[in-house]
Amino acid sequence: MTHPTRRDALRLGAALVALPLTATVARAAGHTTTHTVVIKGMKFTPADITIKAGDSITWINEDRPRHSATDLNGAFDTGLLANGESATLTFGGAGQFSYRCTPHANMRGTITIT
Repeated sequence: MTHPTRRDALRLGAALVALPLTATVARAAGHTTTHTVVIKGMKFTPADITIKAGDSITWINEDRPRHSATDLNGAFDTGLLANGESATLTFGGAGQFSYRCTPHANMRGTITIT
């Protein structure tokens, strides 16, 4: 007959404490959302969007000209998207980003991350 040691008890206790934490982290990761911004008529729709940290945004170009979504401070750039192309980016932390289309500077948008 084997008797549990103090080390075994500590391992079991640590495992029981970590299990709910692991489940919570997995549940939080599973609740991310992908938002869509359509590029059409020489504008971003919606132009201003609020998302949660960990969410993604997919830009879809439905215009004939090539467009991009490029952060004004260089944090992200989708590259030029031809008609029918898309790009998806995931945003990790809270903050706000202003972006524009590189070839069409009058096309602007903002992303607020909570």
